[in-house]
Amino acid sequence: MAFTRRKTLVQLLPLIALTAACGMGGAQAQDSYPNKPIRLIVPYPAGGGTDTIARLIGTQLGQRWGQAVVVENKPGASGILGNDTVAKAPGDGYTVLMGITTVVQIPALYKKVPYKLSDLAPVSQVAKSADLLMVPRSSGVTTLEQFIQKAKAAPGTFNFGSYGNATSSHMNGERFKQKAGIDITHIPYQGSGPEMAALLGGQLTLAFVDATAAYPHIKSDKVNILAITGAQRHPALPQVPTMTEAGYPGLEANGWFGMFLPASTPKAIVDKLGAEVASIVKSPELNKRLTDMGLIPVGSLPDDFKAQIDKDATHWKSVAEAAKISMD
Repeated sequence: MAFTRRKTLVQLLPLIALTAACGMGGAQAQDSYPNKPIRLIVPYPAGGGTDTIARLIGTQLGQRWGQAVVVENKPGASGILGNDTVAKAPGDGYTVLMGITTVVQIPALYKKVPYKLSDLAPVSQVAKSADLLMVPRSSGVTTLEQFIQKAKAAPGTFNFGSYGNATSSHMNGERFKQKAGIDITHIPYQGSGPEMAALLGGQLTLAFVDATAAYPHIKSDKVNILAITGAQRHPALPQVPTMTEAGYPGLEANGWFGMFLPASTPKAIVDKLGAEVASIVKSPELNKRLTDMGLIPVGSLPDDFKAQIDKDATHWKSVAEAAKISMD
């Protein structure tokens, strides 16, 4: 019996040594990280909400860590191009994604995606958002019901803009069409900035605009705000009803902005970046900047963000199925 125990112990020694080495490697990786510039990938054009938030956090992160954080805009394919860039990047912590809710929506909309959701490691949910339903003031429409009546009277005449195929605004718009029983044409843009410009320019009759892009224009004399998605009214727009309050439930989920790393990244690095981002988001300076943009600051840690992603993936899949939305 003693011989058997000694033999078993001898057999286990290499495994114990390997486990210890892996633990030390993770700790060493965390201690030395970062020691070179970080690429922060934004899957949308410059000027939109995602880009703005990435640059705010990137600046703070660079100042705290003494390393350059270089924001790279990689728009295309509804965010898939940028997401895929990070999913396939080396898991060393130096290629980071500033993503939005499309990260969890895309698998419900596309049959063929070059990466899996599991290829991305959640780092931190930065902030929650909502879409504002806006129309040109020149339309004379001041309520959601007025728009619906006009749309029903002229099927196929009106349109709605989104900040990209497979985004929250696209899915919210399609669900709204289904709930309201109207025929309006979807026009996607590559980001909230171009979408907002099109609305202000009169190219759109309705737009689901992200709060960050809409916020500077909420008091404009060129637009009317009819409703807002999400579970609660916007703090800066207490008079604007939610879609549920307006009689069209099913659009209560909030959009979000969040950071990811490749799934192959050591947990020690994921946790270190997550804790730093959470601290930055909760700092008085950035908290105010995000609030002033019309967002709800979060600053969650990796495990909490993972739980939110799992919940949202289930929700948006049900939305896509109910509204029969497919991008294939």
